[in-house]
Amino acid sequence: MARGLRNNNPGNIRNSSTVWQGEITPSKDKSFKQFRSMAYGYRALIKLLQNYRKLHGCQTIGDFIKRWAPPTENNTSGYIRRVCDEMHVPASHVPDVNDKATMCAFAAAISQVENTVPAIIADVEAGWNLL
Repeated sequence: MARGLRNNNPGNIRNSSTVWQGEITPSKDKSFKQFRSMAYGYRALIKLLQNYRKLHGCQTIGDFIKRWAPPTENNTSGYIRRVCDEMHVPASHVPDVNDKATMCAFAAAISQVENTVPAIIADVEAGWNLL
């Protein structure tokens, strides 16, 4: 099972000083956060994406993924392509961060890239419902 799924952290959010709702502290994983349920992991993923718009001015899918998966750690262009393929949108697409369907699709696409298996949409929607 993929690390993100074991940790209920489908976006593989790294450990930081931010404490998310539903987070297990301290994390038993030295690098990544752990959550009580997959819904809380998706909530954190979606909230972090919303904060990328609000706090960092990310507009396009490409902007979000460049921040989410920086080139210093990832094949960012490949990551953008895979997320866009999953969402059936171009990298220039500007997602509505307050739209449930859009953000659930975005979170599911990131989870697919991070964990190599399709997201369970009921878990993604449960995360949205925790916002």
